[in-house]
Amino acid sequence: MNKTAATPKIELRGVKKRFGSKVVLDGIDLKLDSGSSLVVIGGSGTGKSVTIKCVLGILRPDSGQILVDGKDVTRIRGREREAMLRKFGMLFQSAALFDSLSVWENVAFGLIQGRGMPRKKARDVAIQKLAKVGLGPEVASLSPAELSGGMQKRVGLARAIAADPEIIFFDEPTTGLDPIMADIINNLIVDTVRDVGATTLSITHDLVSARKIADRIAMLYKGKIIWHGPTKDIDASGNPYVDQFIHGRAEGPIKMEVKA
Repeated sequence: MNKTAATPKIELRGVKKRFGSKVVLDGIDLKLDSGSSLVVIGGSGTGKSVTIKCVLGILRPDSGQILVDGKDVTRIRGREREAMLRKFGMLFQSAALFDSLSVWENVAFGLIQGRGMPRKKARDVAIQKLAKVGLGPEVASLSPAELSGGMQKRVGLARAIAADPEIIFFDEPTTGLDPIMADIINNLIVDTVRDVGATTLSITHDLVSARKIADRIAMLYKGKIIWHGPTKDIDASGNPYVDQFIHGRAEGPIKMEVKA
């Protein structure tokens, strides 16, 4: 086996992160093989978003290593970090489109601002990517405010794949969508990722979405990965925390803090 095939696309080794006295990540170990799709599930405030921010370098872990293609990226800076970030695309929770830009300018934002691509060429690429998520060229000149929530998610997905990234992060990709539109977005994610050939890391509390888009699932609870395995095995995990979460039961080992 050659080195590239053996090296995980992303690997977290003993990653810890705290904010003051609050421990958010307490020794996270995770591996994503190239071309795989991992979904991290867990309740609000369990550290899912912090995990992604640490990988991207938005937050620096207190300890541990984060490797991308076998290279530790926790301390890189400047051009080296910019080159690493070019491997990534991201679909944000709320689509996070720029209101002041047209749809095509949103899709092409990273190409123009990050890579210096001429606007005409960037617009052509944007229209190609919009087509991949089922949006015609007539949408390109609209503003985000003229789009429905589902269409905004599609535009966000088009932006995430605009530069043909090697790795795509999905942050709660179906939040705020009705069940039918959520299923459409899930299908688009599966088809688009297959088309691009990307490795994906998603965070969600939507088990329907997780089952559809992941080949592996990991559950994060109190800063630790308490279960990790193939999606098909989650119903027989034998883990009471996972069992309570996936069935949405109030009774169980997970205690929610309810403030009066």
